[in-house]
Amino acid sequence: MAADRYPLAELKDLPEDIRTAILAVQEKAGFVPNVFLGLARRPAEWRAFFAYHDALMLKEEGSLTKGDREMIVTTTSAANKCLYCVVAHGALLRIYEKKPLVADQVAVNYRKADITPRQRAMLDFAMKVCERSHEIDDSDFPPLHAHGFDDEDIWDIAAITAFFGLSNRLASFSGMQPNNEFFLMGRVPREKKQDPE
Repeated sequence: MAADRYPLAELKDLPEDIRTAILAVQEKAGFVPNVFLGLARRPAEWRAFFAYHDALMLKEEGSLTKGDREMIVTTTSAANKCLYCVVAHGALLRIYEKKPLVADQVAVNYRKADITPRQRAMLDFAMKVCERSHEIDDSDFPPLHAHGFDDEDIWDIAAITAFFGLSNRLASFSGMQPNNEFFLMGRVPREKKQDPE
C-alpha cells in the first residue's frame, strides 16, 4: 500500500491530553489506529473531531446499537470509496454483530447482505443522506418510524452518515492507510492469553 501523504504524528510530540487519550486507545485495542495519529498533526481539529465522533458513536441514548452505527459507517464509507473507514469500521462491525461476513456484504451491496429489515431501512435512509441529502423529504420518515426509529434516531443515522462523509474525505485525500490489525479483526477468533504456570 502507498504511504500516507501526511506523515503520522509522533506520540512523544503531542499535547498531553491527546497523548493520554491515544495511549488509552492503545491499551484497549492493543495498537494505535492510524486515524488518531493522522489527525493529531492538528491538535485543535483532533479534539473537535473526536469530541463529535464520541458524541455520535458512544452515546447511550436512542435505539441504534453499536453494530447499527458501525454498519452505517461501513456502508456509507464504501459508497464514498474510503479504504481506511471501510476496513477499520468493518472490523468493528464484525465484532459488534458477531458476523464475520457482514462487513464485506454491506460494503459491496447492503441490499443483498444478511441483515434485518430494520437495518435495511436504516441503510436505505443513510445512503440517501450520503448520496442525495438534498432529496430528503417528509416521505422518508414513515418507513423508519415503522421499524421503531424515532426522530432522534433518524437524526443519529443522518449525523453519523454526515460525520463520516467528512472522515472519509480526510482519510482519502491524506492517503491514510488502515492498520494491518484491522483486516483480521472479527474474522478469526482472538488468541486466548496463556495463564502463567
